[in-house]
Amino acid sequence: MMKRLLAAVVTAAFALTAIPGTTRAEDTKLVVIVFPGVPNLPIFAAQAKGFFAKRGLDIDVRFTPNSEELRNGLAEGRYQIAHAAIDNAFAMKDKANVDVAVVSGGDNSFNHLIVQPEIMSLADIKGKTVVVDAVNTAYAFQLYEMLRQNGLKQGDYQVHPVGGTTLRLETMIKDKAMVAAMMNPPFSIRAQKAGLKSMGTAAAALGAYQGTSAFVLRKWGQANADALVRYLQAYIEGVRWTLNIANKPEAVALMIERLKLSDDVAAQAYDVATNPKAGFDRDAALNLEGVKNVLRLRAQFEGGKPAAPDMYIELSYYQKAMAGL
Repeated sequence: MMKRLLAAVVTAAFALTAIPGTTRAEDTKLVVIVFPGVPNLPIFAAQAKGFFAKRGLDIDVRFTPNSEELRNGLAEGRYQIAHAAIDNAFAMKDKANVDVAVVSGGDNSFNHLIVQPEIMSLADIKGKTVVVDAVNTAYAFQLYEMLRQNGLKQGDYQVHPVGGTTLRLETMIKDKAMVAAMMNPPFSIRAQKAGLKSMGTAAAALGAYQGTSAFVLRKWGQANADALVRYLQAYIEGVRWTLNIANKPEAVALMIERLKLSDDVAAQAYDVATNPKAGFDRDAALNLEGVKNVLRLRAQFEGGKPAAPDMYIELSYYQKAMAGL
């Protein structure tokens, strides 16, 4: 009788630990700040498939409305890890003197330049207003460069900061005077379904580009190295799972649930994100040439010479994570 009881207890305990997403009191809790969108699919997958849980991590994902909240929240310790355009990390260090460390890659941004239907060429944007998250970071620089390549310099158009991609899409739909913005999926897909149109991708216009990356406060990483390595291992597993086309039905269902998408938009977004030529960074590896390009754009529009990538990057945690997988 006692043996049967013990066996039942062991079986129940095993079942509890095997349930994806199950958390325990002793799990390390991490608050992760992100922009809403498809770049978060590997995190959603790692939560749903138990990749975080099996490493003793309890992950709370928060959606930020804009870059300011993401940067300030990370700097103030309200969030431990950020996944966002890598240029946010550069801005934190360069503008606010916050010592951050970029610890992994993510994607090439998946961005499209979305315009109102009456815009026939990018030259048509002259004298009109474009919308951005913030005027001096990340995908705003992508937009300025794509316009520069088409003969428009800063001052030829007005720039209106409204916040994250959700707000940029809403602004363009409501106000036809807002003629252009950078958007990634699912927003770029929803925009085109709403009658807006794409004038091409940032990847095609800019070449190698590091979009989303993971970054932390350097001191936090040093003090929590083991948790950070475990987090990166789970995230890398999430990327691998996402890129396995056999998992498309589950991945689409995750996006429908977590991002509140329609079936068709979620399916299209998955196809974009897993495109071998323009999708997620394999194994979340950092694209060094892409990093250099981001730094070049920052210097081009902010002044000065491009900074050295080494001052922002700390890949020892990523290397340990890969070694342990």
